[in-house]
Amino acid sequence: MTSAAERWRDALEAWAIPPAILASAEESPWIHPPELFTVPATADATPSHDRAREALVDRGSVLDVGCGGGAAAFALTPPAASVVGVDHQPEMLAMFEDNAAARGVACETIEGFWPAVANQAPVADVVTSHHVVYNVADVAPFLAALSAHARRRVVLEMPDHHPLSSMSDAWATFWQLERPSGPTPDDLVAVLDEMGVAAHRERFRAPQRSQVSLERAAHFLRVRLCLAPSREGEVYDYLAAQPTPAERELSTVWWDVGAIE
Repeated sequence: MTSAAERWRDALEAWAIPPAILASAEESPWIHPPELFTVPATADATPSHDRAREALVDRGSVLDVGCGGGAAAFALTPPAASVVGVDHQPEMLAMFEDNAAARGVACETIEGFWPAVANQAPVADVVTSHHVVYNVADVAPFLAALSAHARRRVVLEMPDHHPLSSMSDAWATFWQLERPSGPTPDDLVAVLDEMGVAAHRERFRAPQRSQVSLERAAHFLRVRLCLAPSREGEVYDYLAAQPTPAERELSTVWWDVGAIE
């Protein structure tokens, strides 16, 4: 019988792009444009931010793993006065540093993949990791390293469905390829339970954020679909005909690692 961690890994590996399609790509489809990770001036009230704030002491510290521009961390300043961002993309860390400077917040950045660079990171009052775990096949060591670096609480945020699910119809349209559906936040909680971690899950809805023009969205989707540049117009027409969802379904998964007064 497979473990929860193995089922998580197998579900993520099912999302691999077939080799024949990947070989036809003129550009890497694994792009994460920095402009999609801008930090809003005012953070929306969400369970993710609430669970983190209630575990923070005044002038406390936050370690943000897979930080992007720092949307998770800077929603917590104040009460947090210092933040550490971990990301494998230097341009994301540059955004993180700029956002810290603009807010007068003490900042440190670490470049690399978690947990490979975990030994470089300090322990923080709260560890956050938003919209990252679906990129982590070997998830148990990732989660264990988050716990090891939290003094009080770990707070994760993730969509209720794999983020690539939004592209499933496009894959069917352009490649006649059926995509998988898992894993889910419940699968992640099962891994944590297997690790002996008593995690909580809170479901919520948030406005669908769109930070790029239709032209840029078509470009990103075309690259992610491994299509040639000459087909970008087709992708634009496809997107223009799609309804735009007003909301997205998300979950906060959190657990305590120390006493919370």
